Amino acid sequence: MISVLIVEDDPVAAEAHELYVQRIAGFETAGRVRTGQAALRFLEQTPVDLVLLDLRLPDMDGLRVSRALRKVGSGTDVIAVTSARDLRIVRESVASGVVQYLLKPFTFAAMRDKLEHYAQFRSNLGHDREASGQGEIDRAFSALRAVSPSSLPKGMSEETLTAVVSAMRERPHGASAETIGRASGVSRVTARRYLEYLVDTGMAVRRPQYGGVGRPEMVYLRNTET
Repeated sequence: MISVLIVEDDPVAAEAHELYVQRIAGFETAGRVRTGQAALRFLEQTPVDLVLLDLRLPDMDGLRVSRALRKVGSGTDVIAVTSARDLRIVRESVASGVVQYLLKPFTFAAMRDKLEHYAQFRSNLGHDREASGQGEIDRAFSALRAVSPSSLPKGMSEETLTAVVSAMRERPHGASAETIGRASGVSRVTARRYLEYLVDTGMAVRRPQYGGVGRPEMVYLRNTET
C-alpha cells in the first residue's frame, strides 16, 4: 500500500481528499494535518510514501515543506494540490521536488488519474537494479506526465467547470443557474448542465428556494459534507 499524508488547512477539503484517497485501490491515508510545521513533525515520526500538499498553508508556503524534505534527504514524494495557477509557482514546485501538480477544484476522477499514474511510476522504479537503458527510464518518467482523456462528459470542459465551481464557492448560501451562469460567463442552460453534473458527483446540492408566487426557484451550493 502507498501511504499518504494530506496537508490541507481547509477541513472540508481535507476530508474530501481523504475520502478520495480511500476510494483508490493501493492507497491508504496515514494522516491529515493543517499546517506546514505539523506536516514536518508528523513526517519525522511517521515516514510516508506520498504527501498531498496544499501550497497555501496558514503558517508557511507549502513549497517550504517540500524543500525541507529534500534537505533532509527524505524519500517522500510530493503532489501539489492547490488553486495556484501562477507559472512561476509551477516552476518553483518542480525545483522543490514536486512530482505532480493537481489544480483545485478537481473531481474524484482527476485525483484518481494522478494517483494511479504516480503508482505506475513507483512500480516502474520499484526494483533495486540498473535500468536496461534510456527507454526504460523514459517510460518510468512518462507515467508521471501521462495525460488521460478528460473524465468529464462529452461537450464539457475543465475550464468551464472551474469557472462554475468558483462562482458557486463565492455564493456559499446558494445561487440559481442563471446567477452562476452570469458570474462564470456562460448561459443559464450551460451553467445548469455543469451544476447538475456537480450534483451527480456529490460536489454540490440543489435546494428549492421559495419566494413569490409560482414554482420555487432551484438554487445550487457546495456540498460541505463531502
